[in-house]
Amino acid sequence: MVTTPNKEKLRIKMKNKRTRLTRQRKIILETLQQTGSHPTADWIYQKVREQLPHISLGTVYRNLNILKKEGKILELKYGKDVSRFDALTKDHYHFTCEKCHRIYDLDVALNKDLEQMVAQKTGFKITSHQAEFYGICSDCQKSDSSN
Repeated sequence: MVTTPNKEKLRIKMKNKRTRLTRQRKIILETLQQTGSHPTADWIYQKVREQLPHISLGTVYRNLNILKKEGKILELKYGKDVSRFDALTKDHYHFTCEKCHRIYDLDVALNKDLEQMVAQKTGFKITSHQAEFYGICSDCQKSDSSN
């Protein structure tokens, strides 16, 4: 593919624009990094408003999308309309408690054999995979046994 000088200038401009960390974006990222949970955009918005009272929900969404495109955060989609965000960007699995709905990061090595098995069976080129685990977390199990 041949790029024209204008397209090349635009690509460089977009690349430079992506690396700019505005004050709003920095606070949004720090807020997400400081939580041990996987919050929604609304939760992040409420926390960020403590530092930036005039920020809009739309600005939070736009900045979350930019941070996601830059690879600084992950968006976890649960259903059609529910997204949660994760500051841990390395490949990892998640566990969702069916009782309290908390999402946990699992420190378990990814099963690359699964990717190879699927690739061999289908002929697809597998670049990554995502698996979600569901059940009852240890805190909820303890509260159930104490009743």
